[in-house]
Amino acid sequence: MSVVKEFKEFAVKGNVIDLAVGVIIGGAFGKIVDSVVADLIMPVVSLVFGKLDFSNLYVILGPVPEGVANNYDALKKAGVSLFAYGHFITVAVNFLILAFIIFVMVKQINRLKRHQAEQAAAPAAPAAPAEDIVLLREIRDSLRQQKSQI
Repeated sequence: MSVVKEFKEFAVKGNVIDLAVGVIIGGAFGKIVDSVVADLIMPVVSLVFGKLDFSNLYVILGPVPEGVANNYDALKKAGVSLFAYGHFITVAVNFLILAFIIFVMVKQINRLKRHQAEQAAAPAAPAAPAEDIVLLREIRDSLRQQKSQI
């Protein structure tokens, strides 16, 4: 029973829940990055380098069955061994974009944390003393003056 209790404590901790949320959002974010690379960046790169379709850059490493079209998707479905360096280029660009975005996010989070730490470390202005304390101080000072005059 203690293993179940330990697991419940582990699973309910905030870090595990934060990790689960991060994985789910990361999966969705990965799809967005894939779309940005495939639909926005790679067409521009292809235009610059001569209208190449990077997803169809490959070298056939095995025999091609008859009747199979000579494109990446058809060859993969037919089980032909391919050296798909174009697909690798696309995945590498995805990684670089994702890594850069994460770098920027972490940098901003660290900046915000540093700013909050500086604000917390800054000494707060002392609060004005209460009215009764001010009166007591005036009485004390007045008594000191009278004592010094005697």
